[in-house]
Amino acid sequence: MDVMAFWVLATVVAVAALLVIVARNPVHSVLWLVTTFFSSAGLFVLIGAEFLAMLLVVVYVGAVAVLFLFVVMMLDVDFAELKKGTLRYWPLALLLGILFCAEIVFASFASGQRVGTVIDPMPGAESNTDAIGQVLYTDYALLFQLSGIALLVAMIGAIVLTLQERPGIKRQSVAAQTAKMRDETVEAVDIEPGAGL
Repeated sequence: MDVMAFWVLATVVAVAALLVIVARNPVHSVLWLVTTFFSSAGLFVLIGAEFLAMLLVVVYVGAVAVLFLFVVMMLDVDFAELKKGTLRYWPLALLLGILFCAEIVFASFASGQRVGTVIDPMPGAESNTDAIGQVLYTDYALLFQLSGIALLVAMIGAIVLTLQERPGIKRQSVAAQTAKMRDETVEAVDIEPGAGL
């Protein structure tokens, strides 16, 4: 059953990846990319790497592919103009594709000759996620915290760089809003009936 599921998912991955490149409509390309990611996540589940499958779905499908889709749909890009000069690169692309396929076939036959080397996706743990958590929060806890601090500093730096004061741009000032008195903001106007504003 696992072998059959592998071949079905691998076929879907290969066909969807090819359609990402071949599709003329960029929105269809992104949708085929999402299909490729989902099928690749299924392959990760087959080998027992549930955590990697979840990361693939959450990060790539949930963030990157959706971002691609929004960018493609919001930008008014003339894709016909972009594809005009691609015909001259087809021989090089075909040569590289053949080389990549040859590498995959060579790696498949080379890995098939090794007997007895089975990868354990759950070394001494209940699940793959549990094994990653045990290693990450024990052996590499300090490095994990330091990388979190580095990302936090980078995020704060990006916010500070983009939120500079520029003349002529209205910005919200919470201090100025809370310091205002009622008399400064509210004005009572007596309008005669029928006069209107």
